[in-house]
Amino acid sequence: MTGAGAGPEGLAGAGGAGQPDEQPEDQTEKQTEKQTEDHEGYSGPAVLVLGGHEVRVEVDLRGFFQPIDGRYHWYGRIAADPRVTGLVEAGARTADLRTPAGSATGSLGDPDPWGRYRVAGTGAPPFTAA
Repeated sequence: MTGAGAGPEGLAGAGGAGQPDEQPEDQTEKQTEKQTEDHEGYSGPAVLVLGGHEVRVEVDLRGFFQPIDGRYHWYGRIAADPRVTGLVEAGARTADLRTPAGSATGSLGDPDPWGRYRVAGTGAPPFTAA
């Protein structure tokens, strides 16, 4: 009986079932690299116009063209700033974001554990996109 049970296990151990698990991992790494290359972005100073107030902030932004809906999607984080937190807590969620390369309107999400707000928008981004 031991010989009958060892056959299938021996095949799996010889790479029969182990190989397919390795291949998607390699493909995933290649896809991640490609997605990173496709994303454009900007990191640096910006002005956030939120609730009628202008606040100088630091941002880290990225974006990509989404072929499914045919629009450019941009997103990122605004560095923690007590003025931004106060304005968002007062109800402001839509903002204009200006960088040296341009401006765009986006919406602010909830803060992360470090107090940085997520900002996202569609259409022309507030940075140069190729």
